Amino acid sequence: MTDAVDVVIVASAFGMDAVRAHGHLKWAEASRQAGAAGFEVRRELFADETDAAPPKLRELGERIAALGLWCVYSTPASLYAADGTLDADALRLSIEEALALGARFVKLQLGGFAREANAAVIADHLRCADLRLVVENGQLAEGGSLDQFVGLFDALAREGHADVLGMTFDIGNWAWRDVAPLDAAGPLAAHVDYIHCKTTTGEGARRFPAAPAADDVQFAAVLDSLPRSVPRGIEFPFETSRIDADAARYVAWLAAA
Repeated sequence: MTDAVDVVIVASAFGMDAVRAHGHLKWAEASRQAGAAGFEVRRELFADETDAAPPKLRELGERIAALGLWCVYSTPASLYAADGTLDADALRLSIEEALALGARFVKLQLGGFAREANAAVIADHLRCADLRLVVENGQLAEGGSLDQFVGLFDALAREGHADVLGMTFDIGNWAWRDVAPLDAAGPLAAHVDYIHCKTTTGEGARRFPAAPAADDVQFAAVLDSLPRSVPRGIEFPFETSRIDADAARYVAWLAAA
């Protein structure tokens, strides 16, 4: 029997409007009831900018921890600006907010990375931070291309900081870039610290995240090609008429898959 994997529920799985209306804590409680090990707090789903103030983040983090859950802190900020330069201010603010929350991971978008990683500056920002920085493959051309991610990890190694950050491998997001996720897993698996689990339905601008089918052999092959030791996040929407049942069923399935 294989060991169970930590499963995280991403707040948006419960519906963006529901999270903004009722707050993250309600859905962290639902995640705990579903058997999840962790909960992903999404900065863009705060009802008010004041929710990102350190005292409020600290209170939220303490209450989530009291449920027995650990946290991912996700921000829509990008690590690199459109001109390819490191956005040190966005990195600093994201780390400060994640530390206030008590998060295990802080997740940013990659942004406009081109060639230079500026890895020493990243390492300096993380020197006293007890959390892991990860960047996620997004749906847009900027921050979503396979070449960018391969180039990033090559640059980090070249600059002497190969392990300063890792990757959130979003299985479904590759569809927006017309990349087969199994093709991306080959060169990137060694850098993956966290997996966002979803597939997609539709095409082009009418493409939407969806739950993987239990018999989806391509999805299973991607999971098999990625590290089993890293947490798996549920980022597809639950059916509103059966949220609790969906959450529990998918947590159990992904933990054992």
